[in-house]
Amino acid sequence: MPTSKVERLVNLVIALLSTRGYITAEKIRNSVAGYSESPSHEAFSRMFERDKNELRDLGIPLEVGRVSATDPTEGYRINREAYALPPVELTPDEVAAVAVATQLWESPELITATHGALLKLRAAGVDVDPEAPVEIASPVSQPGLRGSEKVLGILLSAIDSRQAVQFPHRSSRSEPYTTRTVEPWGVITEKGRWYLVGHDRDRGATRTFRLSRIGAEVTPIGSPGAVTVPEGVDLRQIVAEAIAEAPTGVQATVWVADGRGTALRRAGRSLGPRELAGRAGEVIELELSASDRVAREITGYGADAIVLEPQSLREDVLARLRAQAGEPT
Repeated sequence: MPTSKVERLVNLVIALLSTRGYITAEKIRNSVAGYSESPSHEAFSRMFERDKNELRDLGIPLEVGRVSATDPTEGYRINREAYALPPVELTPDEVAAVAVATQLWESPELITATHGALLKLRAAGVDVDPEAPVEIASPVSQPGLRGSEKVLGILLSAIDSRQAVQFPHRSSRSEPYTTRTVEPWGVITEKGRWYLVGHDRDRGATRTFRLSRIGAEVTPIGSPGAVTVPEGVDLRQIVAEAIAEAPTGVQATVWVADGRGTALRRAGRSLGPRELAGRAGEVIELELSASDRVAREITGYGADAIVLEPQSLREDVLARLRAQAGEPT
């Protein structure tokens, strides 16, 4: 799959921030992902010129200078002091947005890509600063994105190229996958989860898909540029309306094993720890705004989530578990 323009620009910024000196255009072409795909030197030069102008338009302080005192070849770097932000104060919403970006940066796929980029620079003879301001954290558990990094990468590339995608999707962990064909408009986060918003060609309507429910086999289809995002569309509002539920006042209590049921814990309120059948866990209280959805969600955790009350929900979950196991209900 061709490297998207956004990914290429990010790779270029990483490279120019990670070197002590100036990098020649030739080394950038050979070492930075996205440029080696240029079919000729002329095509690379045009692409690189456009990218340099775009970085400058974004306010990134791109500098030009001699590679060394003995080598007059022209090279490029980013002025770190001018690039660094002054102290800023963030609102709670802005802090949350930065936290999401940090989680994405820490995903295993991006960590691997960044390490690969820096290794290529070193292999090309570029003096990479070990204290460069491109910090790579070790992978951590990402409740909202864990396991979906590859899916996210493909979707972002398709959105950037305005290309339709096809993927397997299931409405809950206990349901089978069905193939969906979607014109992707954007990906956003809401309440710690990641969602794709777009036009579902199979349903003929706008739809929202949680990334954790999308299978890994996401395939771009059709021609790039074929997808048009409706003018003025509000992705966040679409997701908010899709996941909103009217309160019913009916509560359910569910025992959740320690270290399990992250989504259930986030959606409910803790009533305290409790041991069940010799296993440590916690009892949480959930709003039964949509009993069918809650039952599907709990069923997906198997023995790690046990309904205590109400009895109707408990029986619903047990029936679903028996059906999965092929037992008579």
